[in-house]
Amino acid sequence: MFQAPRGTTDLLPYEQKYWRYIQDKASGIAHRFGYGRIDSPVFEDSGLFIRSVGEGTDIVEKEMYTFEDRGGDSLTLRPEGTAPVCRAYLERGMHNLPQPVRMYYFCPVFRYERPQAGRFRQHHQFGVEAIGDSDPSVDAEVIELAWELMQSLGLADINLFVNSIGDVACRPGYIAELKSYYSAHASRLCQDCRGRLERNPLRLLDCKVETCRQLGESAPRSVETLCNDCMDHWDKLVGYLQAMGIPYTVDHRLVRGLDYYTRTVFEIQPGDVGAQSTICGGGRYDGLIEQLGGRATPGIGFGSGIERLTLNLKRAEVEVPDLLQPEYMVINVGQDARLFALELAAKIRRSGAGAILGNGSRALRGQMRQANALGVAYAVVVGDEEIQRGEVMLRNMADSSQTTVKADDFLARLAG
Repeated sequence: MFQAPRGTTDLLPYEQKYWRYIQDKASGIAHRFGYGRIDSPVFEDSGLFIRSVGEGTDIVEKEMYTFEDRGGDSLTLRPEGTAPVCRAYLERGMHNLPQPVRMYYFCPVFRYERPQAGRFRQHHQFGVEAIGDSDPSVDAEVIELAWELMQSLGLADINLFVNSIGDVACRPGYIAELKSYYSAHASRLCQDCRGRLERNPLRLLDCKVETCRQLGESAPRSVETLCNDCMDHWDKLVGYLQAMGIPYTVDHRLVRGLDYYTRTVFEIQPGDVGAQSTICGGGRYDGLIEQLGGRATPGIGFGSGIERLTLNLKRAEVEVPDLLQPEYMVINVGQDARLFALELAAKIRRSGAGAILGNGSRALRGQMRQANALGVAYAVVVGDEEIQRGEVMLRNMADSSQTTVKADDFLARLAG
């Protein structure tokens, strides 16, 4: 028997209410903040991600799904959402629009990593990007959008962590301090971090191995090495967050996992230790557009995994409304009732209401049980006698009351 590939899952009908709930909340808030939707291809030129995400990252080295197509081009299934939006910004001439260009998206993301609760090799993401403005007020706006989304979903027990990792002017000095510090403790580093020490020292702070985490607690702090411009940006950002009443904690180990980040980085995590650690994360990427061949253009954004949000909604026991079900089930009993019921169900649907056709091979009681299990509000019962009289029996499934009405009157009432 075939099974879903490891690290993937099926989104079954009864799970859809969580996705609809998240998507409706996210798109509504994004539009309220002035963001428009963008959809990009599910695969891109492999070079887009190698150049943007960074050759020294785990994503590029270990996790990307890369293949050669029939034309000999190297393509990669999207491992993250920002780079494709930046590519579209460049390719579609969006620098000619009023800046910043505010965009949001829902997309599948593919990474070959160890599956665990809330983390899949194919997962789905909601993200926003604001491209074209370097002011820290835009950082505050993006963080506010993320914070408001989490609260609107009903995730009240959450924490916001922020940090600044500097830019091309001050980060080299900070990385030199990191290398010096970690080199003195190289024997305590895990195997992956020993390689990162030379290739990508910033990633050392992001390691989840306990010995490396302990070393990270005493590592040099990026906010203490910022240049004047980065420090001014940082001071204004935290001032804006305070003015907006958004609680935050400075986490000096927060660097995020992609090479294109500059200055502001942030994450939102659930308060309970048992949940997956990060439900939203992002930051500023002022050099990314330039890396992709465009002129220097600032940007900031975040991504939030829908599967992980769903997991946390369930853990927090958030009441998520059920999806609307058809209001009527047309139950048919008798030799001639099947055709009449089929026509009646079609007329109900054409009137704008929802209707399910009952299984006429079942007895009346069996069809009633099915109507109750499906959660319909009314059973519309037709049998040979009802057809002869031009009537239907309407049964309220909530209180079991029932009335007999003319079929034409019933349809006219629906249409009216």
